[in-house]
Amino acid sequence: MSQEQNVSAVGGKSFTAVAINCAAKAGEWIKTKLGNHTSLALKYSSKDLVTEVDKGAEKMIRSLVLTHFPHHSFLGEEGVEPGPEASARALQSVRDAEYLWIVDPVDGTTNFVHGFPFFSVSIALAHKGEVIVGVVYDPMRDELFVAEKGKGAYVHGKRSQVSEETTLGESLIATGFPPDQQFALPLNMKGLQALVPQVRNIRAGGSAALHMAYVAAGRLSGFWEWGLNAWDLAAGSLLVSESGGRVSDIKGNPYDLGVRHVAATNGHIHDELISVLQKDNAAG
Repeated sequence: MSQEQNVSAVGGKSFTAVAINCAAKAGEWIKTKLGNHTSLALKYSSKDLVTEVDKGAEKMIRSLVLTHFPHHSFLGEEGVEPGPEASARALQSVRDAEYLWIVDPVDGTTNFVHGFPFFSVSIALAHKGEVIVGVVYDPMRDELFVAEKGKGAYVHGKRSQVSEETTLGESLIATGFPPDQQFALPLNMKGLQALVPQVRNIRAGGSAALHMAYVAAGRLSGFWEWGLNAWDLAAGSLLVSESGGRVSDIKGNPYDLGVRHVAATNGHIHDELISVLQKDNAAG
């Protein structure tokens, strides 16, 4: 068996099949809780929310993963203290693990709380720091986005491909509004102000993982946002790259698990997007 084949399965258990199963089961359970959550708490700021559904979904995913792969490491959003410093420490403690599952159980909790049907389950698996499996599941649309390193990305079982726009003027771009109002949000707003006149239009759906999946599927030309974490980006980064796109930090450096300020595009507009952000001092 080749090294590549070894990376995709252990003991006959497919990493991708386990990731899909976890995302589907958690997503269906989350969907039943829409409008029925019983607790709401604040994390890093008044815009950073968590419910018992986030925690329950992460517990479900963790249990399922570790049942199949008990010696793997696990990094889930709800197991980490709030704030960028705590997130960085949590990633640093596990990023060199042989196998690391990286999970956001509900990416788009604010949407979920308000009943706005745009949220997702994001599950990635990294092998020695490189993402090799990425799954993003939208339970409200029953849309499953799946990628394996070197094997392409798929949605509805069909190969996904990034869009063909070659200029910002033709492009539909997405972003978000970070909960960090002291650092990330002002920089993101600078980027918004710089890009609005340059692009066809901008959207802000409220789920970074789904935005990345939409870039991979050709529904968006690109996406950028400040102040994200590995669990927001890992699965989506593989979806985009395996669909022919490009993912970097906002200065254009290649993506790795430590990237928090991201740009993901169809590749054709990437340099132009980065250039506008840097020119208007929106790249920090």
